[in-house]
Formats: sequence, C-alpha cells, structure tokens
Amino acid sequence: MADSEKTVIVVGGGLAGLAATMKLAENGCTVKLVSVTKVKRSHSVCAQGGINAAMNLMGEDDSPLIHAYDTIKGGDFLANQPPILEMCMTAPSIIHMLDRYGCPFNRTPEGRMDFRRFGGTLYNRTAFCGASTGQQLLYTLDEQVRRWEAKGKVEKFENHEFLRLIQDEKGISRGIVLQDLFNLKLEVLKADAVVIATGGCGLVFKRSTNSTFCTGAANGRLYMQGMKYANGEFIQIHPSAIPGRDKLRLMSESARGEGGRVWVYGDSSKQIQTANGEMIPCGKTGEPWYFLEELYPAFGNLVPRDIGAREILRVCELGLGVEGDMQVFLDVSHLSDQKKHKLDAILDIYTKFTGDDPRKIPMKIFPAMHYTMGGAWVDWPAADDSDRWDRFRQMTNLPGCFNVGESDYQYHGANRLGANSLLSCIYAGLVVGGEVPRYLDSLDSSYRDCSSTLFDQALKTEEDVRNEIMERDGKENVHALHDELADLMVGNVTVKRNNADLSKTLEGLETIRERAKHITLDDKSRVANQTYVFARQFEPMLELAIVIAKGALLRNEFRGAHYKPEFPERDDKNWLKTTIAEYDKENGGAKISYEPVDIRHLEPILRDYTKAKKVKPKLKNVPANLQLPI
Repeated sequence: MADSEKTVIVVGGGLAGLAATMKLAENGCTVKLVSVTKVKRSHSVCAQGGINAAMNLMGEDDSPLIHAYDTIKGGDFLANQPPILEMCMTAPSIIHMLDRYGCPFNRTPEGRMDFRRFGGTLYNRTAFCGASTGQQLLYTLDEQVRRWEAKGKVEKFENHEFLRLIQDEKGISRGIVLQDLFNLKLEVLKADAVVIATGGCGLVFKRSTNSTFCTGAANGRLYMQGMKYANGEFIQIHPSAIPGRDKLRLMSESARGEGGRVWVYGDSSKQIQTANGEMIPCGKTGEPWYFLEELYPAFGNLVPRDIGAREILRVCELGLGVEGDMQVFLDVSHLSDQKKHKLDAILDIYTKFTGDDPRKIPMKIFPAMHYTMGGAWVDWPAADDSDRWDRFRQMTNLPGCFNVGESDYQYHGANRLGANSLLSCIYAGLVVGGEVPRYLDSLDSSYRDCSSTLFDQALKTEEDVRNEIMERDGKENVHALHDELADLMVGNVTVKRNNADLSKTLEGLETIRERAKHITLDDKSRVANQTYVFARQFEPMLELAIVIAKGALLRNEFRGAHYKPEFPERDDKNWLKTTIAEYDKENGGAKISYEPVDIRHLEPILRDYTKAKKVKPKLKNVPANLQLPI
C-alpha cells in the first residue's frame, strides 16, 4: 500500500494518541485524529509528578535494567515482561526526544535535567516539570502534531466521540462511526486501521481523580463488539487525594517525592501489625506518628501506591484518622521554599478547594480511585519470538484495531509505579506508529474496496440506538443510576474486597443494567445534549464495571491492587495469569478465561519494601536485537 493511501484513525488526543499520530505521520500515514475535547485539554494534562527514565544523571548507578526490575516487581509479576523491558530501555531516548522538542524539564543549578524519586524505587529517576509534567508533555507533543497538521498529514475532529468500530465481513477494521458532541450528528470516518487511545474508566467509580472524559465508554463499546478486555480487576488507588463530595482531587506523588511526610497523631494504646507480623504501638499518644516511615523504613513515604493506600486505610480503621474521619495528614510545610515552589501547581489546587494553605499547615488526604491497570488486551510478540513478523504489537484481537495508553492492559500488571504512566503512554504511541504501517503493508485490500453498504449499515445501527434512547419513557434517571453504580464500585471494589460483597455488587450491577433500559431523558433536544451523551456512555461503562467486579470475585489471592483479607497471600501457583474477559451477549455477562504471564526475564520474587537494598538485577534472556521505536 502506497504511503499516500495509508489512512489511519487515532481516537484520543492525550499523550498516547498524540505520540501515535506524530509517529504515524512521520512514517507516511495520513491521520484522522478524533478527540472528545480540545486536544490540549485531554486528561493527560492532569498528570502532575513526572515521567520515569533511568538516565543515571544523579550518579546513583541506575540503569534501564534496574528500572525494568522495579517495574516488574512493582506490578507484582502480573505484567508480561518483554514490553516492560523494551519500554524501560527506550525511556532515556524518549526523554532526550522530548527535551529536543522543547519540553521545559526542571534543571539543577548546573543546568542538568533534574530528577526526583517516586514510589516503589530507591533511585531518583523521575524527570519532571514542576508539578505540571503531563501538561508540559502534552503541549510539547501537540506542537509536533500541529506541524504535521499544517502539512496536511493530520486532520483533527475535536469535540467528537467514538461510537462504533466498522468491520468488514472478515472482521477487519475499516473505519468508525463518530458523533459530533455539539449537534449530535453522526458520521463515518473510513480507514484501514484504527488506534484507540481513550484513557481509563475512572468515571465508572465517579468519585475518582479522573476527569469527566475518562468514562471508559470507548473500550466498553469495543468490548461489546468482541474486543477482549484484560485484568479489569486491577484498579489503582492513589494514596493521596483531597476528599470531596463530588470527586477526589489528586495530590501528586511529587509532594512525597520532594520530601512530604504522611502522619497522624499517635495512640500508644493501639497496635498495628508490621509486614513481618510483629505487633507494634501506633506511635506515642498525642505526637505525630509517621506510620509509613516506621512500617517501611527503607521506602517510607515512597512505598508503592497499593501499599500506601492500604496502610492509610488501616490507620483510619484503627480510629486514628484526622478529626476521627477517614483522612490523614500529608505535610509539606517543613520543606524549603525552593521545594515548595516546585509543587506550586498542586499546592494551589489544595488551597483553591479547601481554603487552607498547605505551605503552612498539613494537607488532609485519603486514597482515591486513580488508574486502571486493566484495559484492552493487545498482542505483543517479543523481539525474539519466532512468529514475530506474523503479528502486530499493540493490536487487539480485532484485526486492524490497535489500543494504546491507559486504555490497554500492558506494562503495569497488578500495580503501576508512579511516573510510569506517562512513559508507557508515549512509548506505546511510538510503537504503534511503526506497527500500523507494517500492518497496512500486509493487507491485500483497502476500505476503498468495501461496499458503501458496510458503512451505511454501521451508521444506521448507531442512528437506531440514538433514537431508541431518546424515545425511552421509564421512571429511571441515568444520573441516579450512575450514583448507585459508583456507590457499589467504591464501596466494594477498591482497596479491600471480599467475595460476599463482590457477589452482591454483581447482583446490583445486573439490576442496574435492567433498570437502565427504563430511563427517561430530562433533555431530548438534538443540540449539545449532555444528558443523552452520558446515557449513551452508561451502558458500556456498566459492562466494564461487571468485568471489573467479576474478575475481582474470581481472583482468590492478594496481589498488588487486588487485596482480599480472606486470601492474604500472593498465589503464583494458581494466579500467575492474566484475566481475559469477553462479552457474552446471550447470557448477559462477562465470559472469563485466563492466559499465562510471560516471565521470561525475571522469576517472581518476594515483593518486600521493608529493606533498602539496591540490586543489580540479572534479567535473563535479554535479546540482543531489541526493536526500540526511537
């Protein structure tokens, strides 16, 4: 297929989508970029703390192999290891690329790029732009995409939403149906490959750190069209967010990376169990108790997020929460003015929403739903796999439909290391920028060869759905149902889980599914109707909620972000495997199966964060022909 004929649709204008668009244009493709909002307002702009790369500019003898080791271990050995290895090996080149593009990374007084620590590691390997790193990275890549837009290689469809993947009679992707969010007009975009980069599903939980764009509806719609969804049960809870009635606002890990401390007032009459089973007093009565520093002296306030969230919950359940509530202190008041200045972006957020100045008094924080390690199942033939050239990295089981960024399941396993998110989004986008042209070259036909009937039928299907939702005349309110959905998910499928409540959650979700068929829209206009738009999103969101809850119910172990007190051990014998969900339309649920995890580079070891021990890991079977996208 000639370069002039290579047309690709990218859905999502965040870091993953922009990286993919940039690389696809570089490789001769014409890209149609679809985004539910203005690209520069995509959810990636909310990422605060930094991006990981083991560049060893701090003289700590760090390396990409150690970064890979920390990531594999941090994910509790549930992530396939070849993509992690190659991502970490590429990370320094990605930082150099962004630096060349003009990203304003923080610098040391000597002018070198500055790095801070993030959770789950003993190394300063997180590059950052104050506390607005995601925003600066997004603007940097947006400038590159605008260059290609000016050359006619990129066409943007902002304020449009993906509704349906169009597949030919062989199941090959040939385009999408999308919706104009202003006038609700439906239209078809045609292409021979579609890249989905639509982020996570935070709005399923409603009270999360995510923006309102993160519905998960795009992945839910693809799942209902036959796309496999992997590791749905692994939901990351961020240890530090501002409690709020509407949502929880993130207080970045950068606050702890710069020296912020988590504490509550101690009570020596109470005891808590340490990681080695010892019972110790909960500090000294009436004095600050820096419990993370005492329970995990090696990592302190920078333990991995799953551990930090559980420990904060444990302390609050002992009745030690600030003012008797479910909250603890995150204190940066003791930091130097220079360090506080680096954190201005998030400290101003805290002041805006609470009225208190965290530069002078400690912040009150509590864990919040933050990230979805699960997502679309995507293929990843490793560099040394014999059938490498017959398969395509980051492609879903739907031919020609690729998935990247937070909306896929790779790189993190059962828990995500802080600051690996921005890296994995950009990396996956760069990978797909090379894989899609290779896929297009393998096709023996194009969307141009397809009958117009294929596209007309897809459009009519979505028109029928729109009309049916508009005409519903029941007693239910979709926003009230969303509140009930969120209550179930936040209450039973976050930090602590048990099978009895998970079973009740599934029953509740199935009831909500039936009730959702009987909603009535408060607004039935055909212009800027946000009630309709959300009602259209709610069904696929609900199906993903069922995937998450069912996967959690079936996984009887304690691993990473999945914590069942009744099954307190990690169970590699039975659960060192990836959960795969497939939509079961006939039986109204999720069909769950499993596949083994690729652990070719590092055998599972004890995930211990109580001791400080820098290791030079020996990763085995590291191929000499790693195929890095830069």
